[in-house]
Amino acid sequence: MQVSSLNEVKIYSLSYGKSLPEWLSDRKKRALQKKDVDVRRRIELIQDFEMPTVCTTIKVSKDGQYILATGTYKPRVRCYDTYQLSLKFERCLDSEVVTFEILSDDYSKIVFLHNDRYIEFHSQSGFYYKTRIPKFGRDFSYHYPSCDLYFVGASSEVYRLNLEQGRYLNPLQTDAAENNVCDINSVHGLFATGTIEGRVECWDPRTRNRVGLLDCALNSVTADSEINSLPTISALKFNGALTMAVGTSTGQGKIFTSLEPEHDLNDVCLYPNSGMLLTANETPKMGIYYIPVLGPAPRWCSFLDNLTEELEENPESTVYDDYKFVTKKDLENLGLTHLIGSPFLRAYMHGFFMDIRLYHKVKLMVNPFAYEEYRKDKIRQKIEETRAQRVQLKKLPKVNKELALKLIEEEEEKQKSAWKKKVKSLPNILTDDRFKVMFENPDFQVDEESEEFRLLNPLVSKISEKRKKKLRLLEQQEHREKEEEEEPEGKPSDAESSESSDDEKAWVEEVRKQRRLLQQEEKVKRQERLKEDQQTVLKPQFYEIKAGEEFRSFKDSATKQKLMNKTLEDRLKIEAKNGTLSVSNTTVGSKQLTFTLKRSEQQKKQQEAEKLHRQERKRLRRSAGHLKSRHRRGRSFH
Repeated sequence: MQVSSLNEVKIYSLSYGKSLPEWLSDRKKRALQKKDVDVRRRIELIQDFEMPTVCTTIKVSKDGQYILATGTYKPRVRCYDTYQLSLKFERCLDSEVVTFEILSDDYSKIVFLHNDRYIEFHSQSGFYYKTRIPKFGRDFSYHYPSCDLYFVGASSEVYRLNLEQGRYLNPLQTDAAENNVCDINSVHGLFATGTIEGRVECWDPRTRNRVGLLDCALNSVTADSEINSLPTISALKFNGALTMAVGTSTGQGKIFTSLEPEHDLNDVCLYPNSGMLLTANETPKMGIYYIPVLGPAPRWCSFLDNLTEELEENPESTVYDDYKFVTKKDLENLGLTHLIGSPFLRAYMHGFFMDIRLYHKVKLMVNPFAYEEYRKDKIRQKIEETRAQRVQLKKLPKVNKELALKLIEEEEEKQKSAWKKKVKSLPNILTDDRFKVMFENPDFQVDEESEEFRLLNPLVSKISEKRKKKLRLLEQQEHREKEEEEEPEGKPSDAESSESSDDEKAWVEEVRKQRRLLQQEEKVKRQERLKEDQQTVLKPQFYEIKAGEEFRSFKDSATKQKLMNKTLEDRLKIEAKNGTLSVSNTTVGSKQLTFTLKRSEQQKKQQEAEKLHRQERKRLRRSAGHLKSRHRRGRSFH
């Protein structure tokens, strides 16, 4: 794997290294890996990721599982499965492919644009249909809402092929002589085409009218730019609903970083939602580059993130470490403009590469005091490093001062160990906003006198005494407000080793001591409570019964509690004796239980009163009947 860096952007070439021929046996391959270091260090992400001669185009399916590439010779298309990291299938074609488009999420629907004006449709099983366009095509895009294919090429017209109707529609007439590239926005469906005149025309597929025109060539050329020909649009891509990227043939625009492979590039494809870059080259081997700044590694090769992190921790010399990139203005300042065109300068983009040793020599001749300035800067850095190792004045919080001091000491020890072992340091609690309240709110103050704290931290007393001494020293330094801090005396390393060896014994003794102290304190508390109970005089307390409720004796509650403690069988027997429960057998062999609810005294009194009332009414009815009969008899007698 090769690492290069430009503009502080690291690029990892994963396809760098020697490729072994297929006809070699496994035994010979293992022997080569043992002998050759380059063969042993090479990374082969996908097996047989190459073409017989040249690779022309390369694309990734929408689901990210398949990588399709076309090449020669003979003309063919190869599909690689990223889940299996190997070749899935290969199909030979009649002519070379200019470009192709994957219409489905996987490889089941593919459209190829050939250099002989043929359009070839492939399904999951293979070849499906072939048709021809009037002019030679250079690029095409698919409009999903209308199922239209838009073709641009060596003509001013944009040809439209409807896949639902299976026929050509009226073309779009542009103002350009020829069109190079095209793209369709996936959000609102706007169609854009790039012309050889350096313009971008935008069309609305719904009305088939032009809605915008951008003159990119005129805006890209400035007074400082040096061009030999008119910039033409060579790349066009939408990003979201409102953003569009345009590339010109002269390379106008701000450069983020660049790749310089050994062979010319035919096509570039960015793996979706990642920092992986796939290239089709004028060589059998296809290029794989990983740029961590652009995004993470794909899911099927997530180990690349760990690999690059290890390489960053142990930096090695990159490709451009032995060379210095200088612009034309830098050469004028150094007085080296006469070297332009010589072997000492290698033209690259908007500047030149020169040997780093030559650059340092010339810079030393131009500015002889540069070394003295460099030496002073180094001495100043060393002094600042030594100052940072001293004990500095620490501003402790108001709440949990001892805990804050403990965290500060632990942080210093971690920094020392990280400096020795080159380990990444973890974030500190004191600087974390999530734990800020713990050192500001008094409710979070640690209670060192509590039983849990004393048992869980048996050695805290010994450590806290040292920390309290240091805390008093820090408070004295705050009161004095000295400008220079004095370094406190530390204890010798022998004392530390002796204490560390006796930690286990001291811990056991401290636990026992704390338990004895807690037992004594608990005993004293019990004696104090007993004295208080003896001194207190018990007074009778009266309770008022609410209206509608009855007072039940404690005997009833005790019997009820005993009854609840018995089993269900015993309770059923008792209920049967009292008459509140009756058990009877049914005709089908099961048992039937009948419960009679108990009535309260108030209900019984009410029932007796109702019974007396009914009896009184019957007696009154009888007496009234006797009076009526007597009255009738008297009338009949008269």
